[in-house]
Amino acid sequence: MPGPSPGLCRALLGLWAALGLGFLGLSAVAQEPFWADLQPRVALVERGGSLWLNCSTNCPRPERGGLETSLRRNGTQRGLRWLARQLVDIREPETQPVCFFRCARRTLQARGLIRTFQRPDRVELLPLPAWQPVGENFTLSCRVPGAGPRGSLTLTLLRGAQELIRRSFAGEPPRARGAVLTATVLARREDHGANFSCRAELDLRPHGLGLFENSSAPRQLRTFALSPDRPRLAAPRLLEVGSERPVSCALDELFPASEAWVYLALGDQRLSPDITFEGDALMATATATASAEQEGASQLVCNVTLGGESRETRENVTIYSFPAPVLTLSEPTIPEGKVVTVTCSAGARVLVTLDGISAVVPGQPTQLQLNATEDDDRRSFFCDATLEVDGETLSKNKSAELRVLYAPRLDDSDCPRSWTWPEGPEQTLRCEARGNPAPSVHCARPDSGAVLALGLLGPVTRALAGTYRCTAANVQGQAVKDVTLTVEYAPALDSVGCPEHITWLEGTEVSLSCVAHGVPPPSVSCVRSGEARVLEGLLHVVREHAGTYRCEATNARGSAAKNVAVTVEYGPSFEELSCPSNWTWVEGSGQLFSCEGDGKPEPSVECIGSEGTSEGMLLPLAPPDPSPRVPRISSELVPGIYVCNATNRHGSVVKTVAVSTESPPQMDESTCPSHQTWLEGTEAAALACAARGRPSPQVRCSREGVPRPQRLRVSREDAGTYRCLATNTHGTDARTVTVGVEYRPVVAELAASPPGGVRPGGNFTLTCRAEAWPPAQISWRAPPGAPNIGLSSNNSTLSVAGAMGSHGGEYECAATNAHGRHARRITVRVAAPPPSPPGSIRREQLDLPPPLQSLLLSKAGTEPERRKQSWTAPTPSAAPGKHFPSKDMLDDDSEAARQPPDPEEAPWGTWWLSSPSPSPGEKMSGP
Repeated sequence: MPGPSPGLCRALLGLWAALGLGFLGLSAVAQEPFWADLQPRVALVERGGSLWLNCSTNCPRPERGGLETSLRRNGTQRGLRWLARQLVDIREPETQPVCFFRCARRTLQARGLIRTFQRPDRVELLPLPAWQPVGENFTLSCRVPGAGPRGSLTLTLLRGAQELIRRSFAGEPPRARGAVLTATVLARREDHGANFSCRAELDLRPHGLGLFENSSAPRQLRTFALSPDRPRLAAPRLLEVGSERPVSCALDELFPASEAWVYLALGDQRLSPDITFEGDALMATATATASAEQEGASQLVCNVTLGGESRETRENVTIYSFPAPVLTLSEPTIPEGKVVTVTCSAGARVLVTLDGISAVVPGQPTQLQLNATEDDDRRSFFCDATLEVDGETLSKNKSAELRVLYAPRLDDSDCPRSWTWPEGPEQTLRCEARGNPAPSVHCARPDSGAVLALGLLGPVTRALAGTYRCTAANVQGQAVKDVTLTVEYAPALDSVGCPEHITWLEGTEVSLSCVAHGVPPPSVSCVRSGEARVLEGLLHVVREHAGTYRCEATNARGSAAKNVAVTVEYGPSFEELSCPSNWTWVEGSGQLFSCEGDGKPEPSVECIGSEGTSEGMLLPLAPPDPSPRVPRISSELVPGIYVCNATNRHGSVVKTVAVSTESPPQMDESTCPSHQTWLEGTEAAALACAARGRPSPQVRCSREGVPRPQRLRVSREDAGTYRCLATNTHGTDARTVTVGVEYRPVVAELAASPPGGVRPGGNFTLTCRAEAWPPAQISWRAPPGAPNIGLSSNNSTLSVAGAMGSHGGEYECAATNAHGRHARRITVRVAAPPPSPPGSIRREQLDLPPPLQSLLLSKAGTEPERRKQSWTAPTPSAAPGKHFPSKDMLDDDSEAARQPPDPEEAPWGTWWLSSPSPSPGEKMSGP
């Protein structure tokens, strides 16, 4: 037997806990009522499922107990005060089990409630109509058998994903099971092909369970709309046996048109139509072919079916037989002059007519006889047959052609005696002859045997012109004819008949004539460019006749034009404008002289000096057409009188010209030096700048575009850079001039450092600064006997290290340049040391090593006193270049004033320690 389920275990644990509490409180049992309990008290179980029920009591010693239920049991477990039982295959919608115990002659009961639920495993949507008319209602019905409880069930009808109707069955009795939902829906066009379904939802979440859903299989709806009108049937009323005729059947207002079925038949013969759709319209076309078995009255049927409904149209068709007439010639081909018989016949009920001659009665033939002539060749005979069918007259006809054999004929219409063709375009040359059979035609020149290529496309050339003999021949004979071919072409002006260039001589009589070639012969006219008058007759040549003439030749085939350049030649001459009598040549311009002679052809001109220094000199002339390689005129051209001679093949002429020279301004170092020097204080003068040139140039000088201000004397402000500009009628020349102003020397500054004097052994410096141009040379004069004086590289500074009494006195600084000398003096005082106060060390010689000096210094007095002492090297040789400051030379607060000389740096020798005299009232302490 399997063990208890987890639910049973939890029930037993609860029971044992309750029993344990009961045992612990036995003393209170007698005072509390006894009860029976059933767990779970209320249960919801899926139909066919199982459940453990726990029946218990708090009675200490129940006499007996049990569980009453109509449900099937699978197993039971029990204890002293409890009973657990498994119920299986629970199918009843609702059951009330009872738990009871007998305790102290009382029956204790606990009643439970077990309900079942069933999932919506089957959701059925009832079948839809095979076809549903648009605009009519149909029924949707959904069925969910057995699902429940119904009060927790919801059904939804859907079109695709769209909800149509939703119904909840809340409030239904708990025992109710299964549900049905029905709805009426209006069919629409857009519902065609739509899927409808039903969804069921069993919501047991309020009972601690989940939401159970299921849906039916979708069902597709097919909607349709069919017009109440009958199809439109287009068909022939008469149909000939063996013929094919199109028939068509159309119907509008169909939906869906592509779902419609079309039946098209002629009598018992079903046709195979081609169906096309356009929106809601349908068109079925087919070809109807009638057979002999169907001859007589028949019906053409068109039936359109959609959604189980049909629309039908019928049309009557008469099927008939009408054979074509027969037309015969006794001889289809006959020589000219022979007789031919033509016969026309047809069927029994058919009336025939031959070239307007009708038979007497239907079914009889008709005939025609004629003597063949040339005019009958290719004559057509027509046989018409008529038949009356169902009140309508039908007709058929047949034709035949007669061929008559005859000899060739060369008519002027087909082969003219005179041909005129334009030259150039390709033509097909034709000379055709009538005759049967068709004659061959041959055209050739009698003189040269040249043959025309008749019937072929080819170019027309002038060589084809001439007279040809054409012969046409066939088996019936031949014909001969002479023809003349004329080839026309547009005019042409060549260099022989109309040269491009013509030369006339002034004073002669000439005429301008041009000869042109062309067929027909062209007319030629010449007009001067820019004029409208045609040039005709003899002309007395003048220079104005020179120019370009337009000659045009014209005939029926076109025109040709040509420009003719007429040149009028004449002897040379001189004009003042082209060869002036007086020339002025600007030196250095490189401009060539212009002396041109007028004449045709252009004369050559040569100018030769005739008087003075220019005699025999050839004057360089500018060529008539200047080129970049024209030589420049020499700058040494000699002015004077020249004779110019102009010559061409028609004569010569002379002219005398006078040549003078001028030149543009020119300045150089000799006339305008680039560097000039003035002396300050002298009388002011202009810049020394002049220029060469003819006419004489004017020279102006300015600094930065501003003329120099008027001054009586030269000032240093006049120094700077000037631009001098020389100008005459032939140009300008400029130079840059730098002006320097020199001045006498002045000692502007003479100073001593330190000022006010120096103590013996101290250092001092004298500085001298001078203003002068050119720069001054500095020289010094010192007191006599002053040793060890040092000067800077430019002598501007005088320095003394270790001053002695001999260095005191007057010093003079003198500045000297080329314009003078200037001097200034300064006095230097070397002060003696003041007397020492009592008790102090007075210039004692300390010829001791540095450590002992430090010890001695410590005895020199108190800190304030030591701060007022200084050390002095006794001689410059003892400490060359070294100077240790005293109180007089340094500020009292400086580090150097507070410290004695560094023993490591101080030189060995004799040093003097000095202390100032005490102020009034100050006591001096001894060593």
